[in-house]
Amino acid sequence: MNPPGDEIRVYPASADRFDDLATMLAPKNPAAFGCWCLSYRIAPRINQRLSPEERRSCANELTTRPVPPGVLAYQSGVVVGWAAVAPRQQVHALTHNTHLPLVDVLPVWSIWCIKVRPGHRGQGITRGLILGAVEFARSHGAPAIEAYPVDNAGKRIDTTLAFIGTRSMFESAGFAKIADTESTSARIPRIIMRRELS
Repeated sequence: MNPPGDEIRVYPASADRFDDLATMLAPKNPAAFGCWCLSYRIAPRINQRLSPEERRSCANELTTRPVPPGVLAYQSGVVVGWAAVAPRQQVHALTHNTHLPLVDVLPVWSIWCIKVRPGHRGQGITRGLILGAVEFARSHGAPAIEAYPVDNAGKRIDTTLAFIGTRSMFESAGFAKIADTESTSARIPRIIMRRELS
């Protein structure tokens, strides 16, 4: 565990950081099915067909693109967090999901997954990841960035569902609610939040 107050640094998940991405996303058993943060990004029929090794290779290939698949957070040089962020039109589950509708035609970027390593939670890493994702999107010319968290009214949520975030997490990073949705997670409504970047 890092001492409270250790500076959080956030970097793009580029190819030279693939081992750190694997630390955050790979299953403990290499032969097990692991999400690798692909379930939102690619079509379900493709996602379901990929073997564990193919999933790893797909995630690795994403890190080699001009725009990496997200950002990684570090404390004291140790990787402690991950946030998936990309242009919304590149995220299959967002472009094909009527329950998380497009609000307008603005070419927004999206954050759809946040993960902090056990033993490092409660230290501001989530907020650092969100702010890092904001700057990452801004550096690539995004006019705005969105997220689709639960509006849990301060109630505790199951940690297995925490990857989508909560309203308060995004409010603390300058996001505002712009729409309700028909989507829920553990019967808690999800909303669309946005931060303008221009």
